[in-house]
Amino acid sequence: MALLSVGDRVPAFALSDDNGRVWTQADFAGRTVVLYFYPKDDTPGCTREACAFRDGLEAFEERGATVFGISADDIASHARFRDKYSLNHPLLSDPTHATCEAFGVWGTQRWRDQTYEGIARTTFVLRDGVVAVVFPDVDPTGHPERVLAVL
Repeated sequence: MALLSVGDRVPAFALSDDNGRVWTQADFAGRTVVLYFYPKDDTPGCTREACAFRDGLEAFEERGATVFGISADDIASHARFRDKYSLNHPLLSDPTHATCEAFGVWGTQRWRDQTYEGIARTTFVLRDGVVAVVFPDVDPTGHPERVLAVL
């Protein structure tokens, strides 16, 4: 499936977070949401990105935005990742990668000399359940600052 674009409605989903709470697209109604898709818990780039969102969370909240991370890792992995790095925003688990596919971020990836199926690091800014901004092919270094600039 193609990457969601500006103006697209958020597809239906129901995903559990690192605390076991189930979130659906309906929870995003009337809110500004930063939804960042990342490949894997506790890997260098993903840790850098998650910790930068953690450190900047107050600035996102001041702009009225709620931050969520999402990967295909399970809830237990998310909880370990959250605890290890004191992450302060929900991490949604998509082990079947159905939501990742619906957003268009799941597919063949290449890293170093390996090819695999996984998540392309992508961030969406959602306003009232509609895609407002898309950041494809994210470089995790300095990324939250780039997202804040569009809020």
